[in-house]
Amino acid sequence: MQYKIREMEKTDWSVVYNIYRQGMETNLATFTVEELSYEEFDQERLQEGRFVLLDGDQIAGWTTLKQAYTIPEYNGVAEVSIYIDNNYQGKGVGSTLLNHLIDYSEKIGFWTLESDVFANNYGSQRLHEKCGFRKVGYREKLGKDQYGVWRDSVLMERRSEKVGID
Repeated sequence: MQYKIREMEKTDWSVVYNIYRQGMETNLATFTVEELSYEEFDQERLQEGRFVLLDGDQIAGWTTLKQAYTIPEYNGVAEVSIYIDNNYQGKGVGSTLLNHLIDYSEKIGFWTLESDVFANNYGSQRLHEKCGFRKVGYREKLGKDQYGVWRDSVLMERRSEKVGID
C-alpha cells in the first residue's frame, strides 16, 4: 500500500476521534473513556508533531506529541500518542507513522520520546520496539480502567542518536 502522511488538521477531528474511540473500546490503549472535545485534545498536545496517515482519502492512523515535563531542562522530552484504525492494524501503518514522528521530533529538537503502554498491549509494545524504543520501567497499578480494574503499564523510551548527544 502507498501511504501518505500529512499534518493533522482541525477538520480531521471527527475521524481522529473515531480512531481514538476505537482505542478506548479495546481497553488496551488509554485510561480516557469520557467524551473529548477538539479543544481539550488541542490544549493537551503540542502543536508540532501532529500527523495523520492516509490511505487514499481515508485516515488510517494518527500520532501526536505531548510535552512530557514542565521543567525547562526536560523540554526535549515528549510523550508519544499513536492510534491506528482497527481496519489497518498489522498493515505497516503504525511503523510508518511512528518512524515519521521520530524523524520529525529530532528535527525540532526532541532527544527523548516516551510512551506509557498498558502491560498487556503487546502489539503496541512490539511496534515501539520495532521503531527503536526500549522498555525502561514497569508501573504497577498506575490507574483504574473503565471497569474499575487496576492496570499496569510499561514505560518505553527512545533516545535519539542525533539530538542531545553532546
